[in-house]
Amino acid sequence: MLVIVAPGQGAQTPGFLAPWLEDPATVEFLRRLSDAAGLDLIRYGTEADAEEIRDTSVAQPLLVAAGLVAAAALFPEEGTLTAATGLLAGHSVGEITAAALAGVLTPLGAIRFVAERGRQMAAASAVQPTSMTAVIGGDETDVLAALAAHGLTPANNNGPGQIVAAGTVAQLEALAADPPAKARLRPLSVAGAFHTVHMEPAVAPLAALADTLAPADPATRLLSNADGDVVPSGADYLARLVRQVANPVRWDLCMRTMAELGVTGLIELAPAGTLTGIAKRHLAGVELLKLNSPDDLAAAHDFVAAHAGAAA
Repeated sequence: MLVIVAPGQGAQTPGFLAPWLEDPATVEFLRRLSDAAGLDLIRYGTEADAEEIRDTSVAQPLLVAAGLVAAAALFPEEGTLTAATGLLAGHSVGEITAAALAGVLTPLGAIRFVAERGRQMAAASAVQPTSMTAVIGGDETDVLAALAAHGLTPANNNGPGQIVAAGTVAQLEALAADPPAKARLRPLSVAGAFHTVHMEPAVAPLAALADTLAPADPATRLLSNADGDVVPSGADYLARLVRQVANPVRWDLCMRTMAELGVTGLIELAPAGTLTGIAKRHLAGVELLKLNSPDDLAAAHDFVAAHAGAAA
């Protein structure tokens, strides 16, 4: 069984879209996505520096566009992706990529939604200085207790030994001064405390936009960050996307469902590396492939042929 996953914010690097632009069809696709987003995604993905693409309102649509481009290059014929794929999942903003690939949203609808998500989350982040820090290692009980003691939220649970704390900069500084035993802290390059109460102002505007969309039921199994469950209803999944901006990401539960369903191969869409790194530690025996450029497509086609077959 093949699972295709899409990474979340922080995976972007300067120029990461450039290798895909040798294909004129991809350039035209990105122009249409840019128009829908109200952003020049081609420039941001090829010429912008790290600080420009760190901006939440830019990073989020850029990441979704990249995932759609990579998936379209791997599965250029309509219907072939969902026919070969047993499972789709995305981490944080990657859920929107997964929703589009599953057919819950159209590509243009997904970009409209994520562009608004990015704008609203950026506005919420501007209310006060907030951020996120990865807590690597340590006993999970101790880590969660330390976060609670400092008023922080475990905004991402990426499996044992990797929890992301989110809250105000002052709270994170206090955690850095008093870290959990046997844990390392790594501040993340994000501009807000995503998936916490600090993002609540973004929920209502996103719900209003969601009311203008017409979600379809997913064409293959689609996992939710809320609880790792397979969600068969497109309307339910879209409602979950709205709420998820202020709710923690339970990627640990998504990986548990992947294991329970018998996933044998995992492809991470561009910009790949983060989720394959996590899977290497927590999905024993599952083969992994990073799809970062057209140079990876030949290996990816072989990978799909080896692992496709248990599609929903």
